Amino acid sequence: MKVMVTGSAGFIGAALAARLLGRGDEVVGVDNLNDYYDVALKEARLRRLLDRPGYTHLHLDVEDGAGVAAAFAAHRPQRVVNLAAQAGVRYSIENPMAYVGTNLVGFAHVLEGCRQSGVEHLVYASSSSVYGANTRMPFSVHDNVDHPLSLYAASKKANELMAHTYSHLYRIPVTGLRFFTVYGPWGRPDMALFKFTRAILAGEPIQVFNYGRHRRDFTYIDDIVEGVLRTLDRPAEPNPHWSGDAPDAATSLAPYRLYNIGNNRPVELMDYIETLEHCLGREAQKTLLPLQPGDVPDTYADVEDLAADTGYRPETPVAVGVARFVDWYRDYYGV
Repeated sequence: MKVMVTGSAGFIGAALAARLLGRGDEVVGVDNLNDYYDVALKEARLRRLLDRPGYTHLHLDVEDGAGVAAAFAAHRPQRVVNLAAQAGVRYSIENPMAYVGTNLVGFAHVLEGCRQSGVEHLVYASSSSVYGANTRMPFSVHDNVDHPLSLYAASKKANELMAHTYSHLYRIPVTGLRFFTVYGPWGRPDMALFKFTRAILAGEPIQVFNYGRHRRDFTYIDDIVEGVLRTLDRPAEPNPHWSGDAPDAATSLAPYRLYNIGNNRPVELMDYIETLEHCLGREAQKTLLPLQPGDVPDTYADVEDLAADTGYRPETPVAVGVARFVDWYRDYYGV
């Protein structure tokens, strides 16, 4: 297939593009290499793709409507994976307007590109943050998610609504994936594992929010990518049993689906840190802090729909994933 991947220099996007190329697909990568975090890291991810047969890179911001339309018209992708987004819950507390352009306007441009070029299937990144104030565990895609706690979460919920509208009006198969705390080699420097590793190796204290009482469904990058591939290869279909009298949030009479992709094994933050300390051979100095605005205490993914429909559920243990990240970090930074 020819697959357009937006955010192809990002953590998940670069890993997904590599897997697609490895199985023989053509990839049209779209990324503007913005400076939200270290551009050199994004460029390093991208270099691993540029010399591979079948990869075409477009230096393009999805907020550029004319540019996105031209990209779709020129390359005519059969399927699209939208991973371009302004990420980060805490950053959205300080800079909420940064999320409107990419996450809302940019996504609208991608949806319109899919409509105009007759794309067979759009898969897009949502987030576990959409569960917001929900407390019933594990989080289910069939539950109502109308109480987001950050504009980042609200923008991802909005993406799900926008995608449903396009699916309903134009019969575009769309699948939304709610990712749960992704980590692993080539990860994002603004995420906890990256920040903790850097600080511990530098002999600096780490900030541990909610006094370490967080539980997170940490999900290894390879498991995320496998979940994306499984769903990409299975275009969403209408649910003939859907009823407006008892609406199911995860399906529709339109070709629309939602899935969680999480490790479905929540880990205490302190246990996660202890695993990292073991891999680094050093103990962390911890500064314990209260729960931050926009954060939720726990995440836990119900992945039964993903398993039933695609035959796949994430399975990499945290001890294995953290060790692989530490090996990559030491090699990449020469530490």
